[in-house]
Order: sequence, then C-alpha cells, then structure tokens
Amino acid sequence: MARMALWDCCSRAIPCHRFCYGALLAAEKPPWPGWWPSTPMHVFLNTVLFLGSKEIKMVMAEAAKLRKATGQNTILFLDEIHRFNKAQQDTLLPWVERGDVTLIGATTENPSFEVNSALISRTRLFVLQPLEPQHVTTLLQRALKDERGLGHQELILQDDALTMLSDICEGDARAALGLLETVASAHKVRISAEPSDKPLSAEDVGAIIQSRAARYDKGGEEHFNIISALHKSMRNSDVQASLYWLGRMLEGGEDPLYIARRLVRFASEDVGLADPLALPQTLAARDAIHFIGMPEGALALSQAVVYLTLSPKSNALYKGYKLVQKEVARGYNPPVPLHIRNAPTKLMKGLGYGKGYDYAHDNKDGITEMTCLPDSLQDRVFFEPGRRGFEVELDRRMQQIKQWHQNRQRSTPEGEKE
Repeated sequence: MARMALWDCCSRAIPCHRFCYGALLAAEKPPWPGWWPSTPMHVFLNTVLFLGSKEIKMVMAEAAKLRKATGQNTILFLDEIHRFNKAQQDTLLPWVERGDVTLIGATTENPSFEVNSALISRTRLFVLQPLEPQHVTTLLQRALKDERGLGHQELILQDDALTMLSDICEGDARAALGLLETVASAHKVRISAEPSDKPLSAEDVGAIIQSRAARYDKGGEEHFNIISALHKSMRNSDVQASLYWLGRMLEGGEDPLYIARRLVRFASEDVGLADPLALPQTLAARDAIHFIGMPEGALALSQAVVYLTLSPKSNALYKGYKLVQKEVARGYNPPVPLHIRNAPTKLMKGLGYGKGYDYAHDNKDGITEMTCLPDSLQDRVFFEPGRRGFEVELDRRMQQIKQWHQNRQRSTPEGEKE
C-alpha cells in the first residue's frame, strides 16, 4: 500500500489530536500560543534505531550553527525515543534547554518509566489514545477508495467485515491497514483463479486473517496494567474479570511462573488466614506448571485464580507485618528477653540465658504466664484478625488466650506478682 500523507490519514479521523499532527507537519499554526516559531523550519526525522550519541551530537551541532547563522529553527523528531538509554537522553538536554532544537519524541511506552525526568520536565506530554472503532472504519474506507491505497483493486468489503477489522485491531490504525492489505493480497490471488465481484463478508475476512495475538507487551506498561487488573479483580471477588485478565496474560505469552509468583503473594496479602488453604492452592498451581508445563498448566493457574477470587478476603497479615516493619525501622530494637534466649553453653546459662523459661507443653492448657515481647513492647498489638473466614475462629482463639491470662493474673497472689 502506498504511503499517504499523515494529515490525510488522520486529521479527520482523530480531530482531538489535530494540533499534534499539525505541529509535526508544519501545516498550520497549532492552537496553543507562544510555541509555533514564526521563522522557517528545518525538520529532521529519524528513529533511535539508526542514531547513537555521536550522530545526535552532530545533528545538534548542525542545528545550533543553522540557528545562529540564519535564525532557522530545527525540529528533531525521534521515533521510539524510549530505546535511548539514559546517557543518550542526557546528550539531548543542553541543546533542548538552549532552544537550538525543538524535540518531539514518540514512544509506545510510559514516559515515566522510560524517559529521563529532566527531559520530561522540559517537554509537554500528549497522550494518543487508541482509536475508536468508527475512526478505524473511516481509515479503512478511505484506504479502499484512494488510488494511493487499494482503490485500484476495486476491493469491496461488507459493513460487517469492516467492523470486524476495526474491532480486532484494538484501536491500532497501522495494524488495521496491515490486516486490510493482507485481505487484499489474498483476495487478489483468489479472484485470479475464480473471478468474482462479490463483496467480502466478515466470514471471508476471518478465513483469511485467521486470528491475531492479543495486544500484550511482557516488558512494557501493558504488562503492569494487566497484572494490576488481575490483582484488583481477584481482590474485588470478580471471578469473571479475574479469569479474563489471566487469559489475556497467558495468551499474550506471559511467563506462567511469573503469574504463579503473583498468585502466591496474593494468597498471603489479600486472603491470608481468612482461608489458610489459599496459599497451598497457589503453590500447587506453581508445581503443576513445573510438572506439566504449558498450555495444560493454564488450567492449574485458572483453578488457583478462581479459588483466590472466591475466597474470603483479609489483609490482617499484611497490615500486621507492616506495623512490625515500622516498629523495627524506628531504630530502637530492645534485646531479646533473657528467659527466651537459647542457652547451648554453660557460660550462657551462667549469664542467665534461658532462666525462667516455661515450657508450654508442660502446662495442661498449653499456655504459660511467660511474656515473650520485650518489656517496652508489652502492650503493642501487631496482628488483629479480620471478621471473615477462618480469621473469625482465630479471633475467638486469641480472645480465649487473653481471657486465660486475665484469669491467671486475678488468681495470682499480689506477693507472687512482684
């Protein structure tokens, strides 16, 4: 398919970003004041795949000379700027700061993760959202009619076929045009053998393109977006959504062991002791992945995801350990009480290690009056069970233990307490 002007392809399909494309093509003054230069332009377009720090410095130096000699400004457009490492991005800063070039960078990744903060602070960010299906349909119809596209083939697609292509591309115009070109090529071969002017239906198009892999980038933002969606869906007990996001990850090629690790974490963080069997379920899924591999292992992960999603939820363990972390981070960590220290040597016993230790199994109730926290932390509470699932039973048990200690204190003579 012949190249078409960017403005022809996109301006009417996505009017919300008209000013971005106008800036790129220098077609008209963009709508934000004070940015568009009144002097002539020199535009340098390239991708970072063909540029290193040396080439960038050469371009920058040339732009600075041009601006000093003629007053002409240079636009530097870098496609896939996220492929620049941090050092290469730093080489752009001096020229951008001085205004020798106007930098326009394009990236499919999240700039927060892939672009230096210093560079981000000197630029203006525009987020280009996926196209709506009706916009994609407009592009496809234009490509079918325009002589620079497929107009010379007189290819006709039924509305349902156009809708199918518009939906399957997930808002990616380039993917949609690529699929359309595939359909056109296959149809050309077919009609050379069996001439026909019948419009192609969705069924015809589906037979040609077969299937398309789900949009998923294991190393990019989509990876984190979908694992976040899975985690939050399970936490919200939405079993349909949980199973769907799991499938999106697996069918997109995600490492199943990565998912298994996240499920193990979820079992302790979001289910905890509300269902003590949640953690064994996730470990069993991990073992199944090791044992039978993929794609059969997908069912083991599905089983674990459904189990976790429908389990009672509690973050009591998570909150309890966070409190412990905060306490330890304060910096004052009192020594272990002598009576619960190990005393493997005669010297340690002589220093009082283990003195006063009460062996709980020797007590008929399986509990002793011995305290195990340092004196300065005697009243601290770290773990408080929730009110769902098995933690209700754990709370009952904790109340029994507390009551036992209170009863013992009341029954112990005052002299012995001292």
